[in-house]
Amino acid sequence: MNPSSPSLLFPYLLALLLGASAMFGYAPFYLFPLPVLALAGLFWLWQRAGTAGQSARLGFSFGLGLFGAGIYWIYISLHTYGGMPPAGATFATFCLAAFLALFPALAGWLSKRGPALLITAPVWWALADWTRGWIFTGFPWMTVGYSQVPGSPLAGYTPLLGIYGISLLTAASAALLVLLLQPAKRKPAMLALVGLWLAGSLLKLVPWTTPDGEPVSVALLQGNISQDLKWQPEEAQRTLDRYLQLVQHAQAKLIVLPETALPMLLQQAPEDYLQALAEHGKQQQGDVLVGIVEYENAHYYNTMLSLGSAESQRYRKSHLVPFGEFIPLKAIFGWVYQDWLNIPLTDFARGGFTQRPLQIAGQRVAVNICYEDVFGEEIIHQLPEATLLVNTSNDAWYGRSTAAYQHLQISQARALETGRVMLRATNTGATAVIDRDGRVLSQLPHFETATLSAEVQGYRGSTPFIVYGNYGFLLLALLILLLARLRARAWWSRSRS
Repeated sequence: MNPSSPSLLFPYLLALLLGASAMFGYAPFYLFPLPVLALAGLFWLWQRAGTAGQSARLGFSFGLGLFGAGIYWIYISLHTYGGMPPAGATFATFCLAAFLALFPALAGWLSKRGPALLITAPVWWALADWTRGWIFTGFPWMTVGYSQVPGSPLAGYTPLLGIYGISLLTAASAALLVLLLQPAKRKPAMLALVGLWLAGSLLKLVPWTTPDGEPVSVALLQGNISQDLKWQPEEAQRTLDRYLQLVQHAQAKLIVLPETALPMLLQQAPEDYLQALAEHGKQQQGDVLVGIVEYENAHYYNTMLSLGSAESQRYRKSHLVPFGEFIPLKAIFGWVYQDWLNIPLTDFARGGFTQRPLQIAGQRVAVNICYEDVFGEEIIHQLPEATLLVNTSNDAWYGRSTAAYQHLQISQARALETGRVMLRATNTGATAVIDRDGRVLSQLPHFETATLSAEVQGYRGSTPFIVYGNYGFLLLALLILLLARLRARAWWSRSRS
């Protein structure tokens, strides 16, 4: 393929369209076969590419389609709510998508340079997803494994290998589809594909964790406070009144408010208001979890604070969003916030990495705030001690886009990895109860003020992912690369003899 020839640009356009089509495998569409088919198309293009450079360009085109379609909502947060001019927001969103597309490009380059492309390509793809999850603090959004949660048979492997392991198996399924095009390899490829998916279906039947104690009543509050009004001083009292009313009408042992539900510093919150929240928690023989900002020792913290029957406890957000909650390389990028953006509280401090579950409402609750639940390897730091997972979020920054639905799917993966119920309390959606199998049991409509009440079961025990984290996936990936190398050496030896 010669990319300089207009008549041969079609493969790159096809890769772009394949990447964009894969977006429909994710929430709210959940069409999990589409990413498998899209990757199969990409691997077929990589096979036909003449050089590693062409494979890299095809991977970049695919990635640009995937991330351009998948995270378009970044524009909404920057322009609609952040106040960035349209041209600047468009450029910034494109640059982020282009940066993320470098990882599929690298996977294509490595796959073409090494032996047995259809064996190694799935590994390089999954390792690229994994690398994207930690480099520069990590942005693992649109990791291909999420597209298989919870409906695909491949989701059955999630408690074993985590989400990056599902990326590997999704890409392996795509490679097997390409092998079906080769008559000599059709039968073994079909057997391997059927076996892979059948085993995943059977793994879904395994109860990795066991109930702990009696079910607990929960109430998840969705205040539906518009993002453009949330931090305006004249709206603060109205917000406080709304949440107090929701709390006092909630009949549950564990009542959860969203991230930064109270638009003020803890030190500024009226004492009688906090006391009213605590008194209601005591009346329910439980506790209220409140999202608020703390100020301590010249630092701001994004905090969830418990009030009620148990001694007051707090969880402070540890994994912060670059450019959203802290400014990396402030000397270089600080001007963007001063001149272009209008985002409150953009320089939080990190909470501790060793925080333990909150002992509230008769449960041991592992709290994570918003973006933190994207990092499964960090969620397990509070396990197996925790009996419940709670995520509090404010995805109002992204308007009526697919962002909140994608975030819900990410939480579904965390429930599967840990064998724990995940409770999500959000400002505008998606407020939901997710069972340990990753299924949404109940959910509030988006952009409505409401309370989601439920009875949920706490669980104890460890999935393999809780014990080993991503090491199981990494070991499997390295073994496949080693076997591919040994296979290539054996073939080279036979060809010379």
